[in-house]
This record gives sequence, C-alpha cells and structure tokens, in this order.
Amino acid sequence: MRDTKESRLLLVLLIAIAFALITVDIRGGEDSPVDGARQAAATVFGPIENGVSAAVDPIGNAVSAIRDSGDRHDRLAALEKENAALKAKLGSDDRNASRLKQLDKMLKLSAEGQYGIKGAEVIAIGAAQGFSWTITIDVGANDGIERDMTVLNGDGLVGRVTTVGPDTATVLLANDPDFTVGTRMETSDELGFASGQGDRPLRVELLNGKAEVKKGDRLVTFGSQSDKPFVPGVPVGVVSRVDPSGGDLTRTLYVTPYVGFTKLDVVGVVVQAPKKDPRDTVLPDKPKPTPTPTVTVTVTPSAQAPADGQYEEEQ
Repeated sequence: MRDTKESRLLLVLLIAIAFALITVDIRGGEDSPVDGARQAAATVFGPIENGVSAAVDPIGNAVSAIRDSGDRHDRLAALEKENAALKAKLGSDDRNASRLKQLDKMLKLSAEGQYGIKGAEVIAIGAAQGFSWTITIDVGANDGIERDMTVLNGDGLVGRVTTVGPDTATVLLANDPDFTVGTRMETSDELGFASGQGDRPLRVELLNGKAEVKKGDRLVTFGSQSDKPFVPGVPVGVVSRVDPSGGDLTRTLYVTPYVGFTKLDVVGVVVQAPKKDPRDTVLPDKPKPTPTPTVTVTVTPSAQAPADGQYEEEQ
C-alpha cells in the first residue's frame, strides 16, 4: 500500500475501532459480544500461532539453556572455590598440627635442659652470604635476640645467631663448613670439636687420640664461656663412623646430627642459659634393641631306632 493521505486516514480509523472493541470486550467480561469473533479468530489463527511457537520455542529454550548454563558455571566456580578454600584449610590445619608437634617437642627439650627460649619461625633459607648454610628467623633485636645466641629445636642443636636486625636474625647452621662447636661424649665425657660438612655428617676431632668410641655413641654441646655462643647439654648427634686410631694426638669421628637442616620450621633461640649444666639429661631415649626371634627344635627318637649302644651289643 502506498503511503497516501487516504491510507493514513484508514489506519487511524482501524486503530480507533480496535480500541473500541477492546473496551467493549473488557466491560462485557464472560458475556462479551465479541467472544464469538474471538473464538473464530482463535480457530483460524491458532494453528499458525502454535507453529510459530514451535519454531520459536527451541530458540527460547536455547537462550534459557545458555542463561542456565551461565548460572551453573557460576555455581560450579563457586563450589570449586569453596573446595579449594577447604583444601587450603585442611592443608593449613595439617601444617598447624605439625607445628604444634614441633613446638611441643621443643618446649619439652627446653624444659628438660632448663633453657629459656624465644620461639621463632624460619622465614627464609640461605641469605645473601653466598653458599653458606643459613636461615632467617622472624625475631630480632626488638625481641631480645643478640648475636652469638644458641639456636635449637625439638631435636637438638640448629646453629648460632650471626646477624641481628630489628625484627629478623640470621642463623648459621651447624652443618655449615664454617661452623665449629665444642662437644662432649655421653658417659665418657671425652671432649672434641665438631665441624659442619654441608649435607654430609659432622666431623668431630676428639682431643684424646686413644679415646674408646663406638658407633652409636652420642654427643652434646660442651658449652662456651659465659654460655655464648653455645649453652651446654644440647643434643648434637650420633656417631656413625670412627676412623681407626693411628697414634695421632686426636681421633676423628663422623656424627649424624639429630637435626634435619633441610626441613626447619619452628626453632627456639636460647635467651637464658641454664643455671647448671644439664649434661646428658636432654638426650632422647635410646632406641630399644629389637629382639631376635629364636626357634627351638625338639627331636623325638623313633620307637624303631636302636638305643645308644644297642647296635654294638647285638653285633
């Protein structure tokens, strides 16, 4: 239809009639005079509407599915986040449990040795001092830490404080090649000096070249003058090998340290030395030897077997 003045007038007229019919239909309710016409229209246009609806519904469903998919994705992401947080919490709980165990062990050792300690956490390994075996702990001068204080954990000697900052400190580990500590043998009281060898056992030179030493013997720190840098009685390690004595003035031992230097976490700095030397009281209990199973065999002589001397008599 061309856009003319007559066509515009006809459109306006049709719109007015439509509004009039809608008004009559609404006011008439169920007795509406146009109800029959509406039913007839429904009969004619119903199949067409259903067809269009059938064609459009898949698109609507697809859009709805995409929307729901987005919702499901968000819910999945939220669940994954919650699971990750839960796993982190569980991991944190495991770590906290491990730390509590280490702390409990360290407090027990310090109580047995009467060491006054300041607990600390290892926050870095191997400072900028080159290839030295060092750790950084999260306590410093503000916590009463000073240079040349003994550092230990629940297993034994960790090292000594070498550098102190306001809130952190550097500890030289006992396995560092530049580390030396005076030692005393359990029971025999033989004195010596232990030196670090990195990831190898400590090397100990006993002052007595003829000292009787065997594998499994244990050592503790001898202590220093004024208890710096070492307090006495801290467990050092267990003898793993003894060099043959060749008549030298000293005797060389190799000692496996109690402390695992590659897995340090909670440590304690000895800020107050014991009033008296704890000597061997801080050493862990010796492992009990595993009993060797024995087998008893009972032999019962056969009834047909000749008694001792019987065969000779019959001959």
